[in-house]
Amino acid sequence: MISVALACVVPPVTALLYGSSGLRHRRETRWRRAVAERCAAALSDDPYAGADDRWWPEDDVQAAAARLVLDGLVTVNHRGNLSLTAAGADPARTAGHPLPDALLTALRRRTASAALGNLLAHDTAFRAARADFHTAVRDRLAAGRPRPPRPAGCLTVIGVLLLVLEMTFTTVALLDGRPRGAVDWTASVVVGAALLGQFHWLGLSERREAAATRLGDPVAAHLRQAGVHPALTELAARAPESAALLRTSRTRLRRRRNRGRRRGRVL
Repeated sequence: MISVALACVVPPVTALLYGSSGLRHRRETRWRRAVAERCAAALSDDPYAGADDRWWPEDDVQAAAARLVLDGLVTVNHRGNLSLTAAGADPARTAGHPLPDALLTALRRRTASAALGNLLAHDTAFRAARADFHTAVRDRLAAGRPRPPRPAGCLTVIGVLLLVLEMTFTTVALLDGRPRGAVDWTASVVVGAALLGQFHWLGLSERREAAATRLGDPVAAHLRQAGVHPALTELAARAPESAALLRTSRTRLRRRRNRGRRRGRVL
């Protein structure tokens, strides 16, 4: 008769496991959707927010330089050096965004034209302004997003231990004695099927946890999937030669000749 008693306990536990897992999956899906919508709204307001993790031909530095070229504040020559125009040299003129403004300020600190890669490699003030901007963006996105539907760690451990004990006891009880009569056989089959379902649930939960780990932070994942910055697309359409020269400018890291910095006295 122990199989009959187990049939009153094991199948409901199995149903509870799958029900709680489905509810958690639904809540996590809704949470990730809400975070994605929030990130999409942030990117529509400021496309630079998702450009820092992109590869260098399409990152935020290239986009900032493209915006300055499109606005007529900067020109790029055949060597890839950036030079201020008359409008760009005017201290009262701004680009209207922290990143292009930081790049414009870096060029104004120079006494001669400079390559984009050289500015990024040697201008610590520009790198600090860039890092501060993206830190502020990520903090703003993280501050307003809903909390993920995660259970408490101690409760999870206790629940797993209880489940393992229940599965162990049920397995031993089923193998300990042979069922007698149709009722016992039916109850044993039901309990065995429910027990197999619990084993399957353990594997399914492990795969879901691995999938969630691969997905990682939904904010970072969504920002990585952001499209190309509109300034890069517009410059490639309006002035493809300037876009190519900007890519060349980014690859030039070494300081040659003066590049707008004062030389030290040679003894």
